[in-house]
Amino acid sequence: MFDDLRLPLGDWVEAGVDWITANLAILFDFVKSVITGIYDAIEYVLIEPPELVLILVLAAIAFLVRGWKMALGTVIGLFVIVLVNQWDNAMATLALTIVAAFFALLIAIPLGIWAARNDTVSTIVRPVLDFLQTMPAFVYLIPAIILFNVGVVPGIIATIAFAMAPGVRLTELGIRGVNREIVEAGSAFGASPGRILRQIQLPLALPTIMTGVNQIIMLSLSMVVIAAMVGAGGLGQPIVQSLQRIDIGLGSEAGLSVVILAIFLDRVTNALGSLQDHSPVAKLRARRAAADAPRPAVVEPDMVASPTAETEAAAAGGR
Repeated sequence: MFDDLRLPLGDWVEAGVDWITANLAILFDFVKSVITGIYDAIEYVLIEPPELVLILVLAAIAFLVRGWKMALGTVIGLFVIVLVNQWDNAMATLALTIVAAFFALLIAIPLGIWAARNDTVSTIVRPVLDFLQTMPAFVYLIPAIILFNVGVVPGIIATIAFAMAPGVRLTELGIRGVNREIVEAGSAFGASPGRILRQIQLPLALPTIMTGVNQIIMLSLSMVVIAAMVGAGGLGQPIVQSLQRIDIGLGSEAGLSVVILAIFLDRVTNALGSLQDHSPVAKLRARRAAADAPRPAVVEPDMVASPTAETEAAAAGGR
């Protein structure tokens, strides 16, 4: 009955993509140049220095946000990556994750703030985020390859689309979860909406927003294998090679390197978003605040006025 009925959705999508590639080629070339330039710069900074120098830098970051145990674990984990000969691939993956997470946050946080402050925007954005989260990750590669060819850029674009949704949702959730009475108190004191957002809503919503940042980074790292299929390189490349060759050893080495990077990034971002931060920096700030706090005046024994003769006589007469 319905054999002759067919919705030409694929033809419509193909026609739309053809129109975009024909009329917006300059825009996509510009985007490709910007992303490639940023990625190359970050990759150069991560790969060119000696491994020991960069290990010490990352360990110092871990120490500042989580303490010496995290720093020691970072040193051990990164040395394992060096020993399995996956350092360059790991740093390329880290550069890809940083660039993808940066652009995803650049879109997600403002969009989440807008959705939290406007119900109409929230109603429109919600089904779009549902679509992005339920779409299989491999599907993102198809338009990315068509628009940007093979290489690191389509991998980053696909990663941005795949990882952006949790950042938008958690930013909106965090801002909407701020106590209304606090916001109303700020309005009562004459604070502008922008000042309320900067000084009340964003600080109180920061733990939830940082959870979104953590999720974006983790999802970006999880796309490393898929991005390697379009020429992005990094740790995904040896994983793909191990699948093709059925090389368990190579796959284990690359997979372990991904896990080490994931643990490092997860712990660091969780520490940055924690309200109860016990890092050395937080302790130092607490000590300085305690040192700068005004202290109550101490009354010396010699400064206490002794009773005068008149006072003693009056006391004796009262008896």
